[in-house]
Amino acid sequence: MPHSTASAYTVDTMKTYGDWRDDLFQNGFAVVKGAIPQERCDYYIDKMFEWIERFPWGFDRNDRSTWGEEHLPTHIKGGMYHGYRVQHEKFMWEARTEPGVIDAFSKLWCTNELLVSFDGMNLTLPPGDKSLLPQTQPWPHIDQDPERHGMQCVQGILNFAPNGPDDGGLLVMKGSTKLMPEFFRAHPQVIGRPTWGTRDWFGFEKDEVKWFEDRGCEILKVCADPGDIILWDSRTMHFNCVPKTQNLRAIVYACYTPASFAGPDTLRQKADIFDKRLGTTHWPHDNLFTEHKPKLRLGKEDTAERNRPFEEPLETPLVLKLAGKMAY
Repeated sequence: MPHSTASAYTVDTMKTYGDWRDDLFQNGFAVVKGAIPQERCDYYIDKMFEWIERFPWGFDRNDRSTWGEEHLPTHIKGGMYHGYRVQHEKFMWEARTEPGVIDAFSKLWCTNELLVSFDGMNLTLPPGDKSLLPQTQPWPHIDQDPERHGMQCVQGILNFAPNGPDDGGLLVMKGSTKLMPEFFRAHPQVIGRPTWGTRDWFGFEKDEVKWFEDRGCEILKVCADPGDIILWDSRTMHFNCVPKTQNLRAIVYACYTPASFAGPDTLRQKADIFDKRLGTTHWPHDNLFTEHKPKLRLGKEDTAERNRPFEEPLETPLVLKLAGKMAY
């Protein structure tokens, strides 16, 4: 499928706005404070636990002895869940349509006519009485093809639990966004390097990370309170870290872009993906890459794989518009 050529230059990233947008455009990331009320954060954490408890492997939020791999659904990199049609659970769409979330992305893109990604969630559990989770190898990357120019996708984390400097969470390379064009001009040989199954993903080697550090960039852990939204430009180098504490990480990944960025063919494809309750990449309006590979759990066939969510979303006009199924 041809990729959209829609321009992202609807936003003046050189202008000063006097709010979190200045951080985003200057540093490549920002935290929007208090977008989701505390009671709603508590609700989403409860629904995440409830979702895991629906599977047949004996997980019980009140029994820390069940907080291990053998009792959990298949996940990656800590607690990232992208299987079982979790993207379209009712509570996931409720989170995506929180007024404060919609307001933040509408403010960012200067339009309330948005599409949203069909992305997953992350519920990283502290390991209870066991030793802390082993640190995984970092996988610094960007989620925008270097041949795309300008700000075309801004990723989001809807944060529901306290997330401090030693908790599991997002690491960003502050200042890397503006240097990306220079990096790829200086390293033309890397552009054809294989990516992670989708166009808009590029991973960096250690010496390439150092290239940015040598030019004044630094890796920072992004901290957030319950109800905050973490935003970052998809051209900003980033990756996750697992916790050094016993604190819970509970988030939903959600990215929004203007509906005008998507062409008619992409909108039809997105509507079909929504009807089938499949997930996509972080991109709401293009590169709607989906996976259909058989899932394994603990090295064996995952007998609990699903083709519909446990609780279907309410197909409100807002949900259908964000899904590309109803025109604005």
